[in-house]
Amino acid sequence: MLTKFAVKNYRGFKNRIEWDLSHPSNYTFNNDAVRNGIIKNGIIYGPNGAGKSNFGLAIFDIANHLSHKWKKPDYYLNYACASCHNEPVEFDYTFAFDGHVVVYNYSKVASELKGDIISEKLTIDNKEVLVKDKKELAISEDFGLTAVAIKNLKDSANNISIVNYLLGSVPLSKDHALLQLRDFVENMLFFRSLDYREFIGLKEGGSNVEEYIVKNNLADDFSAYLKEVSGQEYEFAPNTQGDNILFCMMNGVRIPFQWVASTGTRNLELQYYWLKEMDNASFVFIDEFDAFYHHELSYKICKRLFEGNNQVFVTTHDTFLLSNDLLRPDCFFILRNNEIKAICDLTDKELRFAHNLEKLYRGGTFGL
Repeated sequence: MLTKFAVKNYRGFKNRIEWDLSHPSNYTFNNDAVRNGIIKNGIIYGPNGAGKSNFGLAIFDIANHLSHKWKKPDYYLNYACASCHNEPVEFDYTFAFDGHVVVYNYSKVASELKGDIISEKLTIDNKEVLVKDKKELAISEDFGLTAVAIKNLKDSANNISIVNYLLGSVPLSKDHALLQLRDFVENMLFFRSLDYREFIGLKEGGSNVEEYIVKNNLADDFSAYLKEVSGQEYEFAPNTQGDNILFCMMNGVRIPFQWVASTGTRNLELQYYWLKEMDNASFVFIDEFDAFYHHELSYKICKRLFEGNNQVFVTTHDTFLLSNDLLRPDCFFILRNNEIKAICDLTDKELRFAHNLEKLYRGGTFGL
């Protein structure tokens, strides 16, 4: 699980911003939102322009050099903060894997729509196993590399990730923390659906959502999902050979689903697809997940999202979700002024289950 993340000089985050998920409070309700002392589920609020989307993208920077899954093609455009665009962007990650603590720090600059790693440091269980910068490259003897191999890596001109090199070139035991890091990153997922759809991670290529539903014979299941979460009833027509889109029956007429579905319903189709796919996801970040939803629908979707075993975080502006019935005060975060903090850390008031968090939020208790 991801326990801590920090970034500096990324887009709007000129100064370092840190998100610590390893210090939940001692609430006695909604305990499923915390696992092994790490916050598993959460909702992020913040004013427009505070950087919620960019913060999510920053978390997924690690996927750009450690994962072979789908990446955002224009990710390295507008990479560093404009006022320090010639300076590297610095990333700090801390993970907990089956008793291992992995700390991975690196800095990177954008170059011709790709990222060049400038420095890299890897610590496993408080043991420094890798240090790379412009002057030094030190790799633990545990990896069995010869002095010549290390020198060749140090003198190489292509700024490769040494962690990625070790994963691809060095035999490691099945339970090695470095392989656990790779598996976690390979299964991270970021997605959003606003004016356009995009995602990072988990899958190796783009997917047509309706083709996925048709080919996996999920039309009836999708219909039941729509009825459960939104009350809408759709009868989908049997597909003929070669169909790769959904058709629904309306007054006996076979009509493409996209012609009659609202913006919110089409977004539900995307949510349904990812709910099916994210069983194996390690860390999920959904940006503006409910941009087209009624607040009761947003609540139902959140309940579904948070039922799984993976870490799931969403961003929203819907204060209806700010409820102890859904999560708890240490799982609601506010991002503003280059800081992200749980609401329980933004007030001297002792927040209890009976408190109306939405009313407190709107009343300015948490500084907004």
